[in-house]
Amino acid sequence: MSPDSAANSATSSFDPLVDQLPSRFVVGIDLGTTNSAVTYIDTEETPWQIRVLQIPQLVAPGQVESRDTLPSFHFQPAATSTDGAQTGDKTDPLRLPWDPQNQKPANHCVGVHARDETAQTSGRGIASAKSWLCHAAVDRTSDLLPWQGASDVKRLSPVEVSSRYLKHIRQAWDAQFKNHPLADQDLVITLPASFDEVARELTVEAAAGAGLKRVVLIEEPQAAFYAWVYKHADDWESLVSVGQKILVCDIGGGTTDFTLIRVRRSAAESQDAAATSAAAHKIQFHRVAVGNHLILGGDNLDLAIAKLIESKLANGKKLEPYQWDVLVGASRNVKEQLLANQADTKMTVSLPNRGAKLLGNQLKTEVTSAEVRDFVLNGFLPDVPVTDKPEHHASGFQEFGLPYASDPAITRYLADFLVTHADAGLDESTAQASDSTDEVDARPDVVLFNGGFFASPVLRDALVDRITKWFLTDTDPDWQPIVLDNDRLDLAVARGAAYYGMVRRDQGVRIAASLARSYYISLGGEPEQAICLVPGNAEAGQTLELDRIFQLTISQPVEFSLYVSSTRLADAAGQIIPVDNEQMRPLPPIRTALKTKSRNEQRDIPVKLHVGLSEIGTIELSCHEVDAEQTSQTNRSWKLQFDVRSATQTDVQSHEGSGESQGFIDEDSWQSCEQAIANVFDADGDAKPKTLVKAISDTVELPRHEWPMSLLRRIWKALLDRNAGRKKSASHEARWLNMLGYSLRPGYGVAMDDWRVTETWRSVNGKLFHGTPAIRNESLILWRRLAGGLSKGQQSAIAEPLLSSVRAMAKKLRGEKVKGALVLLRPEESVEVWRLLGSLELLSPAIKKEIGDLIVDLKEKNKLKPARDAMVWALGRLGQRKPLYGPLNCVTDIAAVTDWIIAVMAGDNPQAIEQLAVVQMARCTGDRYRDIDDDFRSKVAGWLKNNNANEKLIELVREVGNFDTEQQGKVFGESLPQGLRLE
Repeated sequence: MSPDSAANSATSSFDPLVDQLPSRFVVGIDLGTTNSAVTYIDTEETPWQIRVLQIPQLVAPGQVESRDTLPSFHFQPAATSTDGAQTGDKTDPLRLPWDPQNQKPANHCVGVHARDETAQTSGRGIASAKSWLCHAAVDRTSDLLPWQGASDVKRLSPVEVSSRYLKHIRQAWDAQFKNHPLADQDLVITLPASFDEVARELTVEAAAGAGLKRVVLIEEPQAAFYAWVYKHADDWESLVSVGQKILVCDIGGGTTDFTLIRVRRSAAESQDAAATSAAAHKIQFHRVAVGNHLILGGDNLDLAIAKLIESKLANGKKLEPYQWDVLVGASRNVKEQLLANQADTKMTVSLPNRGAKLLGNQLKTEVTSAEVRDFVLNGFLPDVPVTDKPEHHASGFQEFGLPYASDPAITRYLADFLVTHADAGLDESTAQASDSTDEVDARPDVVLFNGGFFASPVLRDALVDRITKWFLTDTDPDWQPIVLDNDRLDLAVARGAAYYGMVRRDQGVRIAASLARSYYISLGGEPEQAICLVPGNAEAGQTLELDRIFQLTISQPVEFSLYVSSTRLADAAGQIIPVDNEQMRPLPPIRTALKTKSRNEQRDIPVKLHVGLSEIGTIELSCHEVDAEQTSQTNRSWKLQFDVRSATQTDVQSHEGSGESQGFIDEDSWQSCEQAIANVFDADGDAKPKTLVKAISDTVELPRHEWPMSLLRRIWKALLDRNAGRKKSASHEARWLNMLGYSLRPGYGVAMDDWRVTETWRSVNGKLFHGTPAIRNESLILWRRLAGGLSKGQQSAIAEPLLSSVRAMAKKLRGEKVKGALVLLRPEESVEVWRLLGSLELLSPAIKKEIGDLIVDLKEKNKLKPARDAMVWALGRLGQRKPLYGPLNCVTDIAAVTDWIIAVMAGDNPQAIEQLAVVQMARCTGDRYRDIDDDFRSKVAGWLKNNNANEKLIELVREVGNFDTEQQGKVFGESLPQGLRLE
């Protein structure tokens, strides 16, 4: 990983600022889920103070005001909203004070106005970009926000949205400090303690995109504690004492973070109390545990309250998406108003209603503080025993696409965290995992609250009450935790970030932070084992070397499968343990190809792994050759990096993939299989191509559809090594293409499949040796089979020429003239074209709609009768509500899909292919943005029943569920590899 993302000690070799002169200003930036804040210290001021940057921003069209915080909202108005603003026109309603006079009118805004407009307008605002930044199930660098946005809104990546917030902050700073640009200052940006390694990298990337490169990071709970130390600079040592355990409970708009800090005697005090000077600190703070990542916070409260109000407004039905968007914004206001105090108050919520011409015709309901308070406390802060653990089930919030915590009960997560880490940090040399049976050991002595969640005294007091009840004893019936006060929760983290910037300059009180999470590299095996790479008690600036030799192959891709644990903190570096999925979660794999000066050097070499460690959990890995004396090269080493792309694509957890679990054939059998391939494709091979499948099946004694993925991938490698063999004849190339695609389908599922697909693309795309229709057809089948492993760019490159031919064919079938030199597609040869187009799930919704509309228009043409089944199958894939492999932001619009369903249902005597296509387009997902209208879905279920459809298919339309293996194969288009599930 990049060392530039780390917040390190001033002496660390991984410090991005170590070789730069200290800047005049130290700036702390809280890049929050709901609000962002900026603080700064002028180091020339004596004594230095932390000040808050007033951030100018739009609060209404054409109206700019400065505020303490910048709401983390992004809004794109409709084009007509700025029609009156011409280039250089001062009336541009989105123009900011620092914008050049001659620039084009702005097309977006961030801050207060963006927040308010997002709450009132559907599909044009972006919120919670920070939560998307740590969403490992989507490509965080792709343009996917606003989620389910309006069709004319430009989509942005979570990284770009975050970068725009930081750019606004940079411009606001530069306008106020013209001689000291923000890019030249030392910046400390905060992030959740539980952010994964990729999210940390992308945070730094977002800063770089805003022109900010002098950046280090700090975890938000630590920053919150630093803010408390700064506030109590004169008396903090009298407020805490040696032996205490401090719980920092940080719940913001998007995440819940728990951190434990031990108060210990300082090293000087421990060695010689009498020699300790009055000025020296007698105690030290040691961060000893952090919680797991939870997307659970104020956003969840907004959604839950919106669900409550929806039930009152819509009489048990779902609101329309445009109404729901407005309701979520209104619910944020309801939360802030009705949870502000214990007083019984009430509010009226009104929503727009299509067709309503009078205000009185709007949907309206009343909600009271008592019902909201009870609803929130019972759902998010229930009174549970300290022995309770979170429930694991699918989150009820499906429509926003984020992996929200499965259990909304924050108290369960907190209880589990405290009990799990009851003994963390007791031994000053090692942070130990808890095996305590005495629940009192889990008791925190001191609690520090942080985050917007605790702006409500109702919620803050409730959680104090829960903690108190957990740890009351007969011997100490009056116990309650000491609650540290941090005023201005919206500014505390930014203040702590600036304070930490001074700590890095050896001014202030440092928190000694062990890593508090252990990292492991998988060794494979059955059962799987892993070796501890970095122990949880490691600290910043350390360099470790594993005392174990790995064999790596030069000039071939290699993969390290990684795990992280925040509970196994006592494992030592180099210790081998069995993989425990309850205590260890997988990370994106580390991949590399060990390149050398000699391209012909391909052999296994022994290496050792070296680890450089940053303060907040980012690591830099490299492998070093240990037998350099046997080569002409000396001291060769290679840097290893997390594979960020695969972390956001189909094989995010390749070492957990099902492909490897299907078993392996013995080496003798494989040698016979490879010989069969050689007999066909080697220069001196004389076997006929059509005999190959039978030869392999006879050898392994399995029919082709039962070949395990381990065998299939070896067949792929053997075929690619014999690429030249397909030149022998058209039948050779047809068999080679067919077997290559079959052995690599569906393009993912086994470690390094993305590399295999890339190599296939390089070897096949645009490089067919025999230009017969059969060869072209086999190439289409190949790409259909591998579609799940192709990138968005590759899918577009495949689709564009095919779609041009389809458009030309459509014109000709309608009797229109076809202009230009387009290659006309013969209708009877279009079967595989339709099937391939339907398989490209990464195409934009607009392109999918065009293809689907063409299918609906052409499927009844007599000349396309041979392709009709393929067209209907493709229509089902294009309109599916639940993709096989693609991201949800590529799902086709409901309105278009509803028309397609009507068109298919209008036909006579529907066959199984029509039924399957309709189910794909009408199935229930629980997401109001993807599901068709409830009443229409009921009609679809009735149509299926009347046409004797399979009960399982009817059930999928009525209730959320999954296809079985056989049905998945039909959706995929052919048999799936053994054991692989796509949903």
